[in-house]
Amino acid sequence: VIPLLNIYGTGGRMQEMLPELLVTDGCIYIAAEIPEPGTILQSGDIFRVVFGVRDPGEYRPVLEQVAADLEASGITAILSENIRRDALQKFSYVSPMAACGAYYDIDAGAAQQEGQVRDTFIALMREIEALARAMGIAFQVDIVATNLEILGNLLPTVATSMQRDMRQGRESEIDGLVFEVVRMGNRYGVPVPTYEKIARKFGFELE
Repeated sequence: VIPLLNIYGTGGRMQEMLPELLVTDGCIYIAAEIPEPGTILQSGDIFRVVFGVRDPGEYRPVLEQVAADLEASGITAILSENIRRDALQKFSYVSPMAACGAYYDIDAGAAQQEGQVRDTFIALMREIEALARAMGIAFQVDIVATNLEILGNLLPTVATSMQRDMRQGRESEIDGLVFEVVRMGNRYGVPVPTYEKIARKFGFELE
């Protein structure tokens, strides 16, 4: 089982519930939306799946075959040697962008310009960076510079899937993308004041 949800740590939680199966962690890089039931619209050419086991001892050769099958389907596949780091790197963009977008109710264009929205986006990324250090995870790139570059390449009208769900009154990923970061900060003793401010706006308080 290879979960590709935006929420960090999904694989580990699923593994506890599915002890008879191997559950990896993974993430997907794609710009897509569901314009209507039964239709998925991809924007742009990026379609990349990164996956791997959290513990090297869980590695199985079948994972190489999964990667080969994805490549044969036209999907870039990366079998990661450090999926905790690589999944958290993806989360370091998705979570701050979703949190920032929901808090200000803005699309990507507002964060592409200098000002309060962009400053908030950067502050959120710095808090994820501090969490990573506390978790013993070392990014191989400057996540702020990398994620600002990703942001800069988006169309100004792009919104996160969490925002689209919230705007349409559907159940969203806010618990896993925003509230969970506050819980993680509490768990690892890392201050995340920007996340706390945004979480409070949407009714979340630590128990």
